[in-house]
Amino acid sequence: MKTISLIVPCYNEEPTVELFYDTTEKVFDKLNASHEEHYQPDYLFINDGSADKTLDVMRRLHSQHPDEVHYISFSRNFGKESAFAAGLSNAHGDYVAVMDVDLQDPPELLLQMVDILEDPKQDYDVVGCVQTSRKQNPIRAFLSASFYKIINKMSKVQMKQNVRDYRLMSREYVDAILKLPEYNRFSKGLFSWVGFKTKYLEYEGVPRAAGKTSWSIFQLFEYSMEAIVDFSDVPLKLATFVGILTFFLSIIGLFFVVIRAMFFGGSVNGWASMVSIILFLSGVQLFSLGILGTYVGKIYLETKHRPKFVIAEKR
Repeated sequence: MKTISLIVPCYNEEPTVELFYDTTEKVFDKLNASHEEHYQPDYLFINDGSADKTLDVMRRLHSQHPDEVHYISFSRNFGKESAFAAGLSNAHGDYVAVMDVDLQDPPELLLQMVDILEDPKQDYDVVGCVQTSRKQNPIRAFLSASFYKIINKMSKVQMKQNVRDYRLMSREYVDAILKLPEYNRFSKGLFSWVGFKTKYLEYEGVPRAAGKTSWSIFQLFEYSMEAIVDFSDVPLKLATFVGILTFFLSIIGLFFVVIRAMFFGGSVNGWASMVSIILFLSGVQLFSLGILGTYVGKIYLETKHRPKFVIAEKR
């Protein structure tokens, strides 16, 4: 018998937890009916500081199925990345899957994932998922596509466009992820950084089974900025380039002012251009300081060595 640990982050997902469990149980029934090997699910729900009755649902499921349903409840909302970190560090299965509780990650794909990882001829360590189509806000779709184009040009770690967090991983792959102790985490980048042989499955996007998303466009934009800073130093190089370029432009401007004064005399009319130049240079300096400050802030958080999450309850 092999155990498959299912890491399921939850934030205000009261309507979907039991629905996810019931749907996934049917998938495991099919999986065990079609294989000689028996696969035991090990559900690990992560309550990320939910304000509704998500934790009560988890408690009820655990009381009904104490051997296969477990949960970790944070003391507050720490974010999805912290939920992933908690799940990975507490998952002990032969295989480990990361899934969304809203069923936008179809549990039926586990059937194909297990077959791929169990096939010695293919020798894959992880099976990921790529969403090929999905009805969503055009602005959000544009920003998502732009993010992958930008980060793949800026970072040495290449990330497949529209890849989901949903994946089934071997024990060796999970152990490699756990060796990365950083506080600032972007899972898609970490999954790509460790390498290993990866197979991607494509599927059409499906709507949420219930409830509504807690991710706003602003939060997604902020998350993408975190990813770029975590996996690329190009913004720092950009700030340096802009500084050097501005320096040379200033030298050219200085020569222009001196030559004009020598041959044409001074002019009060230059006040507007002088103010414009000062404002331009000030803007460049603030822009560069902002980029530098972002990286310094990241270093500050790392050196504190604070835990990624605080557990209030665990079963």
